[in-house]
Amino acid sequence: MSRSAFLLSRREWLTLSISGFMGYSMSVWLENLAAAVAKSPERKRACILLWMAGGPSQMDTFDLKPGHANGGPYKEIATSVPGIKISEHLPKIAQHMHHMALVRSMNTKEADHSRATFFLRTGRVPGGPIQYPPLGSFVSKELEHPGVELPGFVSIAPFRFLNAAAYSPGFLGPRYAPLIVGENTAGGDIAQALRVQDLDLPSDVNAKRCEARLQMLEEIEQEFLAQHSSVTAESHRTAYRRAVTMMRSSAAKAFHLEEEPAKLRDAYGRNLFGQGCLLARRLVERGVPFIEVTLNGWDTHQQNFEQVKRLSDILDPAWATLMNDLKDRGMLDSTLIVWMGEFGRTPRINDNTGRDHWASGWSTVLAGGGIKGGQVIGKTSGDGMTIEERKIEVADLLATICLALGLDPRKQNQSNVGRPIRLVEPTAKPIAEIVA
Repeated sequence: MSRSAFLLSRREWLTLSISGFMGYSMSVWLENLAAAVAKSPERKRACILLWMAGGPSQMDTFDLKPGHANGGPYKEIATSVPGIKISEHLPKIAQHMHHMALVRSMNTKEADHSRATFFLRTGRVPGGPIQYPPLGSFVSKELEHPGVELPGFVSIAPFRFLNAAAYSPGFLGPRYAPLIVGENTAGGDIAQALRVQDLDLPSDVNAKRCEARLQMLEEIEQEFLAQHSSVTAESHRTAYRRAVTMMRSSAAKAFHLEEEPAKLRDAYGRNLFGQGCLLARRLVERGVPFIEVTLNGWDTHQQNFEQVKRLSDILDPAWATLMNDLKDRGMLDSTLIVWMGEFGRTPRINDNTGRDHWASGWSTVLAGGGIKGGQVIGKTSGDGMTIEERKIEVADLLATICLALGLDPRKQNQSNVGRPIRLVEPTAKPIAEIVA
C-alpha cells in the first residue's frame, strides 16, 4: 500500500468515526493500516519501555489539577507545545513535549499490583491456561534482526516481585525471554551491576579448552533433550547458547558504560535508572529491538509529594537526556519510548499525605519514533475523579504501540494450548491520530 493510500484510509477513518460509524470504520481502517505497515519493513523500529513500578501519580506528573483540593502542592509549567502543561518537577521533559503524546484517560479497572502489572505488560488479565507473553517478548520476536548477537529483549533493573509471570516469555518460549541485568542492585558500582555477569573465561581456561567444553555440553544437552524434551530443559539450553554467543562476540561491550564520556553519564544521572537509560541507548544502537528500564518506588501511599519529587528528579534528566542522545545520533525517529506503570494514584489525598491505587483515569506517555507528538489524548474532570473524554483501554494502547513500531496487532502466534493468539485483543481501537 502506498503512503497516499495509507493517508486516505486514515482520513476515511476520522470521517466515518465522526459520522457515527466507529465499529465499521475501525475494522476497515485497522485492516488497511496493518496491511500498510506489514509491507513496509523500513518502518520497523526499536522500543524503550520506561516502566514505573508501583504506579505513578498522574496528578503529580502529567495531569495536574491546580486549584483543586485533590491537586496537591505542585505547580504546572509550560512545555514546548503551547497549551500543554505538566509538573514543575519535570522541566527537562517539558522541552520535549513536541515529540510526545500524553494519554490522560487510561481506564483499566485493575488496581491490584500483581494483576495490573500482568495486564499492562501482556494486554490480558491473569488467569486461565494460556501463558501470555509480555510486550517485550512479542515485540522482540517481530522486530528481531537476523545475525544480531545480543538478545532481542533486555530488562534493566526489573522489580519482578509483583508478578514474575509478567516478565516470562509466555508461550513464545525461552528464546524471547528477557536478559535481566541490574536486578536487586542497591548502591555499589552501578556500571558493574549493569554488565552481563560471568561472560569472561576463568584465568586457567584458554579458548581451545573452552571450545572443547562447550562442544561436549552441546552434545550432552542434545542427547538429553532427545529423550527428555521439556520447557525447562530447552530454557537451560537457550540460556547457555545465548551466553556463549555473547562470549564469542564483541557485542557484550554494549554493557561497558565506562566507554561513554563522563559528561554524558553525568547528564543521564549517576543512578541505576539514569545509567540504565544510557545502556538502553547503547543497546538500541547495536540492534536490540526492545529494552525496558525500571524506576521503582511509585507506590506512594505515604508522603506522596516528597516521594514523587525525589523520583521526578531521577526521571527528568534521564529521560530528557535519552531523548537528546537518540536525536543527536539520528535514532529518535526510529525509537519509540513508552512511559507507564501498572496504574495511577487516587485523586484524593489520604490521611498519610499519600495517594492510593487508581485504575480509572490515569496517564501514560508515548514519545519518539512512530508518534505524532505535541498532542493530548483524553481528559479527566477538574477533580481527576472521572474520565470526561476518550477512554483508552489497555488493548487500545498496545495496538497503538504495535502500529507505531510498524507491527500488525492482528498478527497471531501459536499458544501453549494450541490456539492462535493475536498480539493484541481484537477489541482494540488504536489511537489513530498519534500514529505517525
